[in-house]
Parts: sequence; structure tokens; C-alpha cells
Amino acid sequence: MIHIIGKKKKRTEAGGPEQESRQPSKAPPETDAVRTKASIKLKITLLVTVLMAALFILLLIFMLVISRQVVYQTSMQTLSRTVQNNLSQVSLQDGRLQIGENFTYSHSGVSTLIYSQSETLLAGQVPVTFTAKEPFRNGLTRTVESQGEPFLVMDLWMPSGWDDGVWIRGIMQMPAYEDTARNLVVVAMIVLPVFLLLTALGSWMIIRRTFRPLEHITHTAATINEARDLSGRIGLPPGSDEFSRLAAEFDGMFERLESSFEAERQFTADASHELRTPVSIIKSACEYAEKYDETPEDHQETIAMIHRQADKMTSTISQLLSMTRLEQGIEPASMDIVDLGDFVRSACDEKFPDSGDGMTFDLAENVTVRADIALLTRLLDNLLENAFKYGKPDGHVRVFVRASGGEALLSVRDDGIGISPEHQEKIWQRFYQVDSSRGVDSGVGLGLAMVRQIASIHGGRMTLESMPGAGSTFTLHLPLLSS
Repeated sequence: MIHIIGKKKKRTEAGGPEQESRQPSKAPPETDAVRTKASIKLKITLLVTVLMAALFILLLIFMLVISRQVVYQTSMQTLSRTVQNNLSQVSLQDGRLQIGENFTYSHSGVSTLIYSQSETLLAGQVPVTFTAKEPFRNGLTRTVESQGEPFLVMDLWMPSGWDDGVWIRGIMQMPAYEDTARNLVVVAMIVLPVFLLLTALGSWMIIRRTFRPLEHITHTAATINEARDLSGRIGLPPGSDEFSRLAAEFDGMFERLESSFEAERQFTADASHELRTPVSIIKSACEYAEKYDETPEDHQETIAMIHRQADKMTSTISQLLSMTRLEQGIEPASMDIVDLGDFVRSACDEKFPDSGDGMTFDLAENVTVRADIALLTRLLDNLLENAFKYGKPDGHVRVFVRASGGEALLSVRDDGIGISPEHQEKIWQRFYQVDSSRGVDSGVGLGLAMVRQIASIHGGRMTLESMPGAGSTFTLHLPLLSS
């Protein structure tokens, strides 16, 4: 007979050597992102400055075009107003020309002339530079070139009787637009450098202030990278701007990464801790068999021991993987509306078809919840296996389903030796076992931890009522769906 006992060691390490292999390489103090960020601010500043310079030039061109039209329209209005005012001061009485005292021959650059019907000059003086022979056209203001200079000319006919009258002609030399344009350009060339300097400074200050959250994001990310601490967060105040949303996404990413690494670390630590004992037993069994096994019975016993430890390792790894997938959402819950009483009856008939008098039910009707059937089945299996394992020999397991206080309650009660109060909160922890009080092979201690995890995924909770010698009642509390 081979008697090899592998005593399980207490877990004293939170992580393990595997942590060191996951340490990221240290980043340089100044990253490319920082330099790129600075160049982006400069590029945006230059782009804004160039854009404002282009807008300034376009505005100058627009002003030059508009000013030419303004000068022309203003000159025409001045000419028309002056001629019409003078027309009111002219009259013919008995064929004689009468000119009022408010008649102006020269006003605001407009020379007013009076001609007879035969186009003979009666009053006024023609500008020296106006030598063009321009025919009379009643009411028409036009531009006339004379000696290379533009003039505005306007004629008005003032009749007297059926066949007599006089012409009132106004002549105005167009203002020198080129001088106006030249002055405008000179002023623009003086103002433009100052305008661009103020634009560049203002843009730089605004962009620098705008990019402060990005600097904070970059600094925080670099600090997290250098410190190898995924628990750090950017922590910008909530907002609807792009940087606030970016910071929120980064914080969410860091949280998911931290959760993933923590789950991986926990899985690695738990697996290395729990597999150490069966591996040691298997190794010791093999070494013992090599030295001392002589008969087929000895070999068979050794192989059976190895097989049991391998099964235990397989179960441990399977449960750890399931818990890790649940934590990471790799196995997302598929929620359906479930009648809890019907579900319990169906699951128990399938899992324990030969339970006989060992299991009784008290299942209320129309107790509906929203749950994942596969996860809920796993939870119920763990509770029932736990009840049968720790119940009294030939004892009873009772399953209750009822509704109370807006909750759906699923209870599994055994008549075993119970759990002492000091252990009741600890039994939900991974690998915790109350071996001394129960005196049976209690497995690896993951079943109840998984039960609590599944309850949490469903938005519920687990409670325990137990007294030593009086059995235990495990109860799942789930939100009750209204009928």
C-alpha cells in the first residue's frame, strides 16, 4: 500500500515570479508624443496666422474694389445734387436769363455751366483741362475722357415755352483713385505685421490653453507607463468636449487593462498555488513507484492516485478559467425571462434523477427573474453538490423557491453539521475550506466563490444561515420581475 499525503501549504504570496515577466520596458523621460504635441501647437499657430494673413489680403482687395465704387458713386451723387440745386436758381423771363443768388458756379469740385439752346456758353467757366467736345444729353450722367483725365458730365435741359430753353451742365473731375488706393495699401502694409503678430500670439495662447488637457493626458499616461502602475487615472472633470471624452476613454481603457492584468495575475497565482500540491503528489508517486512498486497491484494503486490528482488539477483549472472568463466578460451573460420554480424542477431532475427521498421541493409558482440559464444552472449545481457533500449520511436536501420583498429567493438547505459563525463570511473566498469542521474531502474551495460571482453578475446576492449541528441554508436573492 502506498500512503502519500500532500499537505496543502498556505498561500503566502499575492502574486509570484510571473509578475516580473510582465513588467513593461521603461519609457524615456521625453517621449515622441510630447515632441509631436509641441509641433502640433506650432503648426496650428502658423496655420492660423497664414489663414489670417490671407483673409487680411482678401479684405484689402475687397476694400480697394469697394472704395473705387464708393468714390464713383459719391462723385455722381455730388454732381447730381449740385446741378439740380443750381437748376432751381435759373429761369428765363421774357427771353432773358435770370440767375438766383444761391447759384454756385464752382462747388465741391463741380463746375456748373449754362448753355443756350444752340449750345453757346452763357454763364460759367469750363475747367481748363476739360477740352472734350461732348454733346448734350438730358439727364444722363457719364464719364468723359479729356487729356487722359476722367470727368463726370451731367446735362439738364430747362425749357422756356415751346421752342426755347437753356442747358445746365455740370462737370466734375473724378478724384484721383490711385492716390486713395496707394494710401490704403500703405496703411495696410503698416498694420499687417502688427495684426499678424497679435494673431500669432493670441493663437498660441489660446491653443496652449486648449491643449492643456492633452498635456495632462500625456503626462498621466507616461507616469503610468514609467511607474508600471495601471491603477493611475487621468481624472479630468466630466465634460462634452473632445479632450474630456478622450480622457474618459483612456480611464476606461486603463481600468479594463488593470482588471485584465489583475485577473491574469490572480489566475496565475491561484493556479500555481493550487496545482503545487497535486503536482508534488504525482511526482512523489512516480518516484515511489520507480523505486518500490513490485506487483501489478502496486502499479494500479499508483496509477489510480495519479489519476485522482490529475482529475483534481483539471477541475481546478476548469473552475479558475470559468471564473476568469466571468470576471472579464469573455463569457457574457445571455439574459432570458425564467420561471425560477420550473427551472429548479427541470435542473434537479436532470442533475439528480435518482435522488429519491433525499431531496424535497417547495417551489412557488410565477416567480420570474431575468437570468442566464447556463450560469444559473452552474450556481444551482454547486449549491446542491455542496449540500449533498456536507449533509448527513442519508439526510435530506430541501430546495425552496419563493418571492419576498420584491426579490425572488432560491434556497438550498441541508441537514449537515453546519458552519460556525467565524467561518461563515470566509467561505465565499477562493480556496477557503473549513476542513477541520466538516471532515470530508472538500475539493479546491472554488464552488461558493463562483456562486457569489454568478449572483453578482445577475444583480443579486448570496446569504447564508447556518448553525453548527443544525445544517446550512444558502439563499440566492435576485430582482423579481413584476407579473
